Amino acid sequence: MKTLALPITILLSALAVAAGEDRTLAQEAPPRITDRAGRTVTVTSAFERIISLYGAHTENLFALGANTALIGVSRHDHYPPEVRRKPVFSYHDGLERFLAAGPDLVLIRPMIDRGYAPLIAGLEQNGITVVSLQPSAVDDMYAYWRVLGLLCGRQTQAEAQVASFRQAVRDFRELTRDIQPRQRVYFEAIHRRMKTFVPGSMPIFALETAGGVNVASDARRVRNTNIAFYGKERILSRAAEIDVFLAQHGTMNQTTRDDIINAPGFSAIKAVQAGRICIVEETLVARPTRRLLAGIDQIGRCLYPDIFETEGLRILERVGLRRAADHR
Repeated sequence: MKTLALPITILLSALAVAAGEDRTLAQEAPPRITDRAGRTVTVTSAFERIISLYGAHTENLFALGANTALIGVSRHDHYPPEVRRKPVFSYHDGLERFLAAGPDLVLIRPMIDRGYAPLIAGLEQNGITVVSLQPSAVDDMYAYWRVLGLLCGRQTQAEAQVASFRQAVRDFRELTRDIQPRQRVYFEAIHRRMKTFVPGSMPIFALETAGGVNVASDARRVRNTNIAFYGKERILSRAAEIDVFLAQHGTMNQTTRDDIINAPGFSAIKAVQAGRICIVEETLVARPTRRLLAGIDQIGRCLYPDIFETEGLRILERVGLRRAADHR
């Protein structure tokens, strides 16, 4: 029997086949996926009672039109607003609460697999499918959307989402194609630890798609994450190069403009001297959802306001997204 039990990065092309390019293959054998924990799941039909324990999964299922299949969401889920009408679950809850809800699929991410193994084992022992997903780069994000589309029976919608996202990325890149010199940016991930993002991560993809140059392109990842320790000494060694100081704001980083301005030594940074400090929402630049486009637009308005103020909004409107409010 043929199988699609492949790593998620390879699954990208395999799911395209299963979605429509080879109907014979789809008829011969139900597709299989392999998640981040190595589980192989055979998808014989769409799951209809899904609990999502990660906000990106929830947001993407809404975007794919599978919100009616969602019977539970994480207590940290806030987008879209309709999510607040869904029952709330937590990996701190006892197994009995999950069993009482009767899900056929529980979507998690790797940190839940690692930290709450007894709950996950209990779900599986009771016949509930568990799938752990969390892409770290944009190419993986496309495969991830396709996997979600397969799980909830929305393959066509997932393909359309990938296509519209890719077109919007091309449109954003076109806006700054001829700009020289480009704005040089330090992108802060965690202020108190002086950490940035590694090249190839989604935040750096957003920065570069908006036409920025990452001054910390030599950053190396910490363990198996998209975060890199950079350190004050290295930041200040590039003080004269940094045109814009960009920082994410959210659960991982509660920093403010004043924190950056008043950090010892940061007064030497060109961007701080010029007042070019921009704060972007963590959920817009670090989560694998369509709203990464809103993050690109927000960064673009920091770097090239004359171009992005009008043209960035037009791109977002073409894909049905609203512009994010600037962080104050």
